[in-house]
Amino acid sequence: MKPKAAGEARFRGTRVHDWVEVNDALFGGGPDLPQRRRDGQAWPDGMQDKWDAWRSMPHAALWDEADWQYALDTVEVAASAFQKDAKVGLIAELRLREKTMGTTWAARQDMRIRYVAPPSESEPASVTNMERYRDL
Repeated sequence: MKPKAAGEARFRGTRVHDWVEVNDALFGGGPDLPQRRRDGQAWPDGMQDKWDAWRSMPHAALWDEADWQYALDTVEVAASAFQKDAKVGLIAELRLREKTMGTTWAARQDMRIRYVAPPSESEPASVTNMERYRDL
């Protein structure tokens, strides 16, 4: 379920699925876009930019091999959807696939993924002074 604003929630029990927190830093480990499409044609304009955006999403760090194959299938659908003689059904399929991949803020909210600031390494860990507890 999508989260509701404070005071509007109807379900007051503990949630089965909690938020997945991902560091808000671009992911750099995604595969490169193949040189050519599966049918041997060149990629349409803009597909490399779209692929670079998808593979660098912070939550892409959570993906496994099957997720990357799904993303590659999706970029094939996108390439087909943006051809001149494309059918409207391809656009609808692309929209659903992009939602499944979490490409928008609303899709990530539905998936309960939230980006958080990476932990800062410049702050030293605080240590409690044990002298405060000596007289207990």
